[in-house]
Amino acid sequence: MTKEINDILASFKEAQLKGRQTALATVVHVEGSSYRRPGARMLVEDNGKITGAISGGCLEGDALRKALLAINQRQNKLVTYNTLNEEDIEFGVQLGCNGIVHILFEPITPGQANNPVVLLEKFHLERKNAVLVTLFSLKNSHGPQPGTRFFSDGEHIHGSIENKSLERKIKEDASTVLVSKSSLLKQYGDYELTAFVEYLQPPVSLIICGAGNDAFPLVEMATILGWQITVIDGRATHANQQRFSKAHKIIAGKPAEVIKQVVIDEGTAFVLMTHNYNYDLAMMRLLLQEKCKYIGTLGPKKRLERMLAELQDQGFAIADEQTARIYGPTGLDIGAETGEEIALSVLSEIKAVLVGRQGAFLRDRLDDIHSRSASPMDEMKTDMR
Repeated sequence: MTKEINDILASFKEAQLKGRQTALATVVHVEGSSYRRPGARMLVEDNGKITGAISGGCLEGDALRKALLAINQRQNKLVTYNTLNEEDIEFGVQLGCNGIVHILFEPITPGQANNPVVLLEKFHLERKNAVLVTLFSLKNSHGPQPGTRFFSDGEHIHGSIENKSLERKIKEDASTVLVSKSSLLKQYGDYELTAFVEYLQPPVSLIICGAGNDAFPLVEMATILGWQITVIDGRATHANQQRFSKAHKIIAGKPAEVIKQVVIDEGTAFVLMTHNYNYDLAMMRLLLQEKCKYIGTLGPKKRLERMLAELQDQGFAIADEQTARIYGPTGLDIGAETGEEIALSVLSEIKAVLVGRQGAFLRDRLDDIHSRSASPMDEMKTDMR
């Protein structure tokens, strides 16, 4: 969802420059099945322009009208779409799945401290895991809806809540979510409010070691996904802005030099594809000492086996935990042949590894596609402290 947030921030800035009014629509709770999950967002401008999505396209038309109403009335609104509700069907709202979707509409006041877009921008500015808290009332959908009010990255806190007792509880739950790395839906019974305590992760950081032509489709597709892209190569003639205009960062130099210029965290994936054996070998040695979750190597498995054997012959001990992070040949087995197909295969595997999935057929899953631990009403945590 980070790409969606980035697109929304860009559209909001453009709308401000043109003097347009805006509203933010956020999926805050889902019961049953839905195309989009809690945290999906859509920015609506007063001229009807939409950025982002809250469904597969079935809700956007009616949601546009609700957003414009929120803009005109300058008031947050909670709207529920229910597939079992005949009135929704009459108005042409076809969810296409057995679900109830609760969407919060918030008119944005530019210049207001810590408005929802400002809080989203706090997340955008730094590469840190964060929590965003949105408050709403399911019991009184026509009553006051506090909205997106609180942001924390564990170090900095932005926003506030008038009731300090409630604020204390929310801060505790935000800290819990940062540790668990899982969003939480929480009812605060004493206040008749529900909080969507949303866990936000920075975009995947894809570091491509290799600036040959076969890196082009990898950069193009990663750009569509909204990933942060770094291209590394020992050849300045290849690793440059002219060849890779969509990369966020380009570094030319030896492995020992370039590794100091990149940030490696739990969302970082490396793909070694320089076609220079010695360069890839030196980079592999350095990466095995880091904590990156994914190290992919392009080329046959024998090349990787030779590389690891050579490192061990040099006295570099390689533990099972280290080899478990190496994926070579890189990519899922989808029968890829062309550069574009290989890029699709590689990016799919990286996505699967980073979220702990196997990359198998969805039709063979025995449980739900998305985790529902924080969505059904009967599993919603209630705070009665």
